[in-house]
Amino acid sequence: MANKRDYYEVLNVSRDADQDEIKKAYRKLARKYHPDVNPGDKESEAKFKEVKEAYDVLSDPAKREHYDRYGHQDEAYQGFGGFGGGGFGDFASGFEDIFDSFFGGGFSGRRSAQSNAPRRGADLRYDLEISLEEAFRGKNTFIKIPRTENCPRCKGTGAKEGTEPINCDACGGTGQQQVVRNTAFGRFVSVHPCVKCGGTGRIILEKCSKCGGEGKVFAERKIEIKIPAGVDTGSKLRISGEGEAGTRGGPPGDLYIIIHVRPHKIFKRQDNNILCEVDLDFVYAALGTEIEVPTLEGKAKLRIPEGTQPGAVFRLRGKGVPSLRGFGRGDQLVKIKVGVPRRLNSRQKKILREFAEASGLKLVQPQGEKGFISRVKETLGGGK
Repeated sequence: MANKRDYYEVLNVSRDADQDEIKKAYRKLARKYHPDVNPGDKESEAKFKEVKEAYDVLSDPAKREHYDRYGHQDEAYQGFGGFGGGGFGDFASGFEDIFDSFFGGGFSGRRSAQSNAPRRGADLRYDLEISLEEAFRGKNTFIKIPRTENCPRCKGTGAKEGTEPINCDACGGTGQQQVVRNTAFGRFVSVHPCVKCGGTGRIILEKCSKCGGEGKVFAERKIEIKIPAGVDTGSKLRISGEGEAGTRGGPPGDLYIIIHVRPHKIFKRQDNNILCEVDLDFVYAALGTEIEVPTLEGKAKLRIPEGTQPGAVFRLRGKGVPSLRGFGRGDQLVKIKVGVPRRLNSRQKKILREFAEASGLKLVQPQGEKGFISRVKETLGGGK
């Protein structure tokens, strides 16, 4: 038995290489040494066989495990069908991707694409901006969509009224032409779109005067859409069949509406909850009261307990946004901002001083403000 190079060395990979690495290395070397790339080069042909043999072993988990254990022992390989023999009886198996790179098409007709088959139209996207109130309630609206549609005159055939396209005589209506190559390793067939009909399989003898034979026209379509309550920025609505027209009788694509909710001057949204802030006089915060707060449905009453602190948050249950799933609603969270008056009259100041004294608070006389004793002295002429 002639000495053989280590299969890992042949593919230039490590012994712990995974299958992706092995396949990548093999494809690179197969392209480099393939006989069609190097016609008449016996050395390249020999290297190609060596690469193929190494790949056959290392790409098969069972064969690889056996090789890792026993190495190049031909007798041990017989249980696996003689994978070390380097034969080409099953040369086509697993090689379609290699021959695609050489011939630009399918191997032996296995990957011949149906270029004249019906094709679905492209999907369209429309960005729609709505208010928070509209997102809360939901709405029906109309939008205008520019798109391609099947020509109404020729019904998408591209042919003049009263006529029909005929099958292409060059490809027999398949839309494809085959190129056959005979090599030392077998007969290979590559498939290309038909040059005469452009891959459609049909020839238009007289073109439609409206679409010029294209079968499609540009149009602006007015579409009614229903926006469900509870949508938010980023919500996606799918309108089936309202995208671009299909090709060769294929179905149209879909229309996707992407929702954008405008910022609100009062409310903020957090999931299905609505947040807002309410200004409250410090007297009400101290003594407690009942106030009206804005909601997305109008005014609502909120009870403020005495001793409410700045930043306190109260919950109005069920006043938030409806769930898109069709059940339940979020809440409205009301944050209290306690306001302190900037200017007080003398009576208000007197009452607050009395409150401070009753609370045991020691007040510091503001700079520039004369105390009661000083004002009495001035009145009696005893002060300067």
